[in-house]
Amino acid sequence: MGKARGLISYLNRDEMEKIHSGVLAVLRDIGMRVEHPEALSYLAGAGCIVDNATNIVKFSESIVENAVAHMRRDYTLTNRKGIRVPMRYTEMRFASEEPKLHTDFVVNAGGFVPFVLDLDGNRREATMQDVIDSIRLADALENIDLIGLPCAAMEVPHELRPVVMTAELIKNTSKPGGIEAWNKNDIKYITEMALTLRGGMEELKKKPFLIGYGEARSPLCIDHNMCEIFMEYIKMGLPQSLDTMPSAGVTAPATSAGTIVMGLAETLAGLVLGYAMDNDAWVSIDMCPGLADMRTMAFPYAGADRIALTAAVNQMMREFYGRPGGCHAGKTDACYPGVQAGFEKALSMLFPVLAGATGIGTVGQLEGGMTFSYVQLVIDDEIAGYIKRILRGFEVTDETLAVDVIKNVGVNGDFLGHEHTAARYRDEFYLSDLLERMPMAMWEKQAVRGMEEKAREKCERILKEHRAAPLDAAVEKEIDKIVKKAEAALG
Repeated sequence: MGKARGLISYLNRDEMEKIHSGVLAVLRDIGMRVEHPEALSYLAGAGCIVDNATNIVKFSESIVENAVAHMRRDYTLTNRKGIRVPMRYTEMRFASEEPKLHTDFVVNAGGFVPFVLDLDGNRREATMQDVIDSIRLADALENIDLIGLPCAAMEVPHELRPVVMTAELIKNTSKPGGIEAWNKNDIKYITEMALTLRGGMEELKKKPFLIGYGEARSPLCIDHNMCEIFMEYIKMGLPQSLDTMPSAGVTAPATSAGTIVMGLAETLAGLVLGYAMDNDAWVSIDMCPGLADMRTMAFPYAGADRIALTAAVNQMMREFYGRPGGCHAGKTDACYPGVQAGFEKALSMLFPVLAGATGIGTVGQLEGGMTFSYVQLVIDDEIAGYIKRILRGFEVTDETLAVDVIKNVGVNGDFLGHEHTAARYRDEFYLSDLLERMPMAMWEKQAVRGMEEKAREKCERILKEHRAAPLDAAVEKEIDKIVKKAEAALG
């Protein structure tokens, strides 16, 4: 197979060892603030030094190293091998494997963002109709593999948004991914929906989905609410990781290496907590670093500095810690679809994959993850397909060498009408309905010109015609009952 091979590397083994040594020093000498008494009790039981007056926990090197070794072993367990868990913005893969280029990387549309850029070009607050339409659009797009919630219905009371919108996700796509849980109460109802679809906890554990996550508060803190979320999933026996989003220069050191050290310390503290609670926990590590723009204090999602940082973190995760998985990518800081969004999206997708990421997300967003765009989601789907085709390469076989076909056509012949061309061109050629490949004279005659306008037209067509396969009526009725229970309890 003439496909792309090999991985890019930012860190050599010595540099990774230095980073890990820094992580151990931070957890040993500074520790983490853990704002939850039950979590403190578990950590004390695991041998950590806990100061209950300040909520500061210090972790010995042996405790951290044992947790890392435990996680590495868990990736080799037969009963988990190959399980792909949609979590947060992409997926975790519970499989022991050599680092490799994942030409089958998955793409996730989600984000829970508060604003939309609609098809009329207006930026406004997202509504429930936007939630439904964005899910339906992502469901129809070929290169979108997982869907969280692309935007958040702002008219729905804050306390009910995760549960109400999870129900719409289930009803409008066959590609559900990870989900946002804002507090412990959300998990009960979201998991009940997942159990309804899977048919029970054993089946849900075999094929987990609709999994929320805990997230550290940089620098070096896990607050009470995120402890609750993280711990609730562990208690239910469902997969979990503690994500962390350190921002260099603001909530982390101004250097990329220092930001990696701090972010890894935060997520490894979550790993220790998970195993302290349950020795058989499905627990992993995760990190979404960035570098603050010192002019605006924004958290840029797609700067050249962050793309390199994200790829390096992914390399460290899979190569040093043995954790295959995806990462936060496919992003832009541009406010509208256009040249900046195009190259930032393409490069922020490509480089983490070249560093070994199993998936990227979340796509369809503008403005540093604040605004969902229907048009941009269609373009992002195109970019993902383009990259997948680059990495897939081509076959080298007796049939594809086509020596007999060349002999048959001969000198000065043509292959256009040959049956071999008709049989093979769809597999070989990248045929796009958005890209423009024509002379100016033909382009000027088109009714719809330019990628953004073609994407808008495609979006309108999908929203008019596409419907996901309907749920079983009994299942849909049960989902609605769960939402009603949540409304009564939380509303």
